[in-house]
Amino acid sequence: MKKIFIMILLVFFLSIIYIYTLVIENIPNELVVFEGENISIKTLLGLSIKGENLETIETSSSQGNKISEKIGTSSIEVSLFDNIELKNIELSVLPKTTVIPVGNIAGVKLYTNGVLVVGMSEIEGKDSKKYKPYENTGITEGDTIVKINEKQIDSTNDLIRTVNMSQGKDIEIEYIHQQETKECSITPVQTGNNEYKLGLWVRDSAAGVGTVTFYEPSTKTFGALGHGITDIDTNELINIASGEFITTRILNITKGESGIPGKIQGSIENQKNIGLISKNTKFGIYGKVDNLSSLTIDTSREMEVALRDEIKPGKATILCSLDNEKPEEYEIEIETIYKENNYDNKSMKIKVTDEKLLEKTGGIIQGMSGSPIIQNGKFIGAITHVLVNNPQEGYAVFGDIMLKQAKSSIIE
Repeated sequence: MKKIFIMILLVFFLSIIYIYTLVIENIPNELVVFEGENISIKTLLGLSIKGENLETIETSSSQGNKISEKIGTSSIEVSLFDNIELKNIELSVLPKTTVIPVGNIAGVKLYTNGVLVVGMSEIEGKDSKKYKPYENTGITEGDTIVKINEKQIDSTNDLIRTVNMSQGKDIEIEYIHQQETKECSITPVQTGNNEYKLGLWVRDSAAGVGTVTFYEPSTKTFGALGHGITDIDTNELINIASGEFITTRILNITKGESGIPGKIQGSIENQKNIGLISKNTKFGIYGKVDNLSSLTIDTSREMEVALRDEIKPGKATILCSLDNEKPEEYEIEIETIYKENNYDNKSMKIKVTDEKLLEKTGGIIQGMSGSPIIQNGKFIGAITHVLVNNPQEGYAVFGDIMLKQAKSSIIE
């Protein structure tokens, strides 16, 4: 009986330790907030958060810690019973910022950092036997090859040329797997055409259309899409080296129906440059505007970015361009707000209510991702997803998340 009691007690304490470990691991290492914004950090009994110049700290196991701080950077200490330091949070507080909502359709060209592995296949060698050179190397679809024999690989042509130069000798490959840099050795196979191959299908660029969400005048930066660009084959976020944003001429609009997503088709041929893309993130793409006139924005519409507490369920509007003219404003309804969501781009559930937009598109369609949302004279977010079975409804990302991503690489 005593042994059973000890076992139960041991399991209980191990469970408590496990729960505390999970909570501590989920406390972010870095935070970016706006001046006056409240961020809730979930804690448990005995865990405390301290920092210099913090304006308010309220500790509660159910409500978390509400933090507001002066502009700048500082360190926040997470400790157990005020004595055992567990981790530090790097806190960056940004000044309140104004942006100009855009709503124009634009073309996107991305160039990868290295080459993206999008498939694998057997190779028929010169001896007519089948080979899989990539087997047991650790390379999988979605990985990015960045170097061969310590030489930088920037394109598929670089890879083909370098592999052929090996003449079938082992080559050393440096690749990125789930943000971790790894190395392996692989032996190219000689084919009947006297070429050397690895059995890997790779890609070095991507293109598409989407909507420019905002322009931030003080830094001349833009944000677009509200979601990242993923590879069509691997569904992985494309790791870019650079990219271009260019104007687009709309050719056709396919109306969305239940079960069949609609789309905007556009041409990027002979169009104007807007700017350079430097970031492709799960919250959108970002970069610098080089040619402001190509955006044809209304500078009189500069407005504040709303804090989450200011966003309310109910009426709002979106800006989008559907006919190669300046963007128009259409009515939507904000149905649900997920204030604590910092992890994906489904921050709000929305519904298109504007009859004119429904007549044109049937609701939300591909290409409208990034359409800015305005409520009570403030920029609150951007469209990111459509519900395929009901194109009138979809999701949007918070505007503060997009702007933080534009200003910093830190998003938890």
